[in-house]
Amino acid sequence: MRKILLMAVASICLATSAFAQTVKPFKEGDRAVFLGNSITDGGHYHSFIWLYYMTRFPDMHIRVFNGGIGGDTAYDMNKRLDGDIFSMNPTVLMVTFGMNDSGYFEYNGDNAKEFGEQKYQESIKNFQQMEKRFKELPSTRMVMLGTSPYDETAKIKDNTVFKKKNETIKRIVEYQKESAAKNGWEFTDLNAPMVALNQQFQQKDSTFTLCGNDRIHPDNDGHMVMAYLFLKAQGFSGKNVADVEINANKKEAIKSENCTISNIKKIGKDISFDYLAESLPYPLDTIARGWGSKKSQADVVKVVPFMEEMNSEILKVTGLKGQYRLLIDDEEIGTWNAADLEKGINLAAESKTPQYQQALAIMHLNEYRWELERTFREYAWCQFGFFQQQGLLFANNRKAIEVMDENVDKNMWLKGRRDMYSKMIYESVRDARQQEMDVLVSKIYEINKPIIRKVVLRKI
Repeated sequence: MRKILLMAVASICLATSAFAQTVKPFKEGDRAVFLGNSITDGGHYHSFIWLYYMTRFPDMHIRVFNGGIGGDTAYDMNKRLDGDIFSMNPTVLMVTFGMNDSGYFEYNGDNAKEFGEQKYQESIKNFQQMEKRFKELPSTRMVMLGTSPYDETAKIKDNTVFKKKNETIKRIVEYQKESAAKNGWEFTDLNAPMVALNQQFQQKDSTFTLCGNDRIHPDNDGHMVMAYLFLKAQGFSGKNVADVEINANKKEAIKSENCTISNIKKIGKDISFDYLAESLPYPLDTIARGWGSKKSQADVVKVVPFMEEMNSEILKVTGLKGQYRLLIDDEEIGTWNAADLEKGINLAAESKTPQYQQALAIMHLNEYRWELERTFREYAWCQFGFFQQQGLLFANNRKAIEVMDENVDKNMWLKGRRDMYSKMIYESVRDARQQEMDVLVSKIYEINKPIIRKVVLRKI
């Protein structure tokens, strides 16, 4: 069984092995903005990336912003750069597009090849307009981010495949890569590795997809794969939460990577020590969050070796015999035998540890922040997806409401946002929600500092 598991992990690693470091890690004070469409707008990948920084670098204050709007193409994004994206004052700007640019139904028509070529040319023409604007941002790091794929290979009931759509998307991603090389920008691709993972798992389950039931919008596991691939591109593969090795007989810390071990004692059959890590384990949400979601963030461990590569908090103790109960701050975590402890156990996989519980509070605060930020993206959709075309961009007055009401019955997307806009039209409401988000971020950076933990191994 272990051999089969190792082979599976090796196979998964092969699917994502092309990710050498191509994107610089964020640094203190960075304002990282993810410009995109509905996959970014309603998605979690950017929030999951920030959660990694919140837990792994507790003293590094950064901000990560959702800059997505549903339905956007490069043309739409270009129109809102000044009023939306640039107003966030990005120090790092991630740019992803292509899903809507590449078109949909016509791929199953009589002129699919010509349609694909037309959409590609339109997309590149629109992106080139953005490219000119990006060159005017000398103090902003640019990162071209190849979009997640349209899944053409999954067997999904009542969902007709748009054949060759992802081929057009891949051409758009390749152009992004060329643009990055030409302009000295950074680049990483989500499309190819996610296609490889989809096809790999579809060999056993033809209905498997990271791209959601519509083949477009990833579920929580897909968004965590996107976060994992981005973090991998930033060079975080192999970076441990902590790595501890204790020689019980000598009462010595043989290894203490990314942590401090002190006060090692052996009293009777107990061995104890103080443990101060420099970071927290990454908490994986087990709830399927978001509209229409069926999978949780934690389901990512079935797809990529996130735990092995990026969430390793190893405790290894040699010189023991028999069974031992592990307690941290008097909380019983579990029972292991001496052989398991000599090999090493991953504390990051144990949700009962006090440090994991500390990280869970951060995760929930970050999710609450994400929910509030989504209301601002819905507000942005109203402004740039509707009012801009009406000549009422940021009018936020009675005239805007009247024009909206004249159109709600003809536009279901507008109708669904009518109640939200009736609140967000007021500056005081927007200010209050922004202040609430700021409080949440402040609280996160207040409680994300690791503290000294008392670790005890008690022989049974």
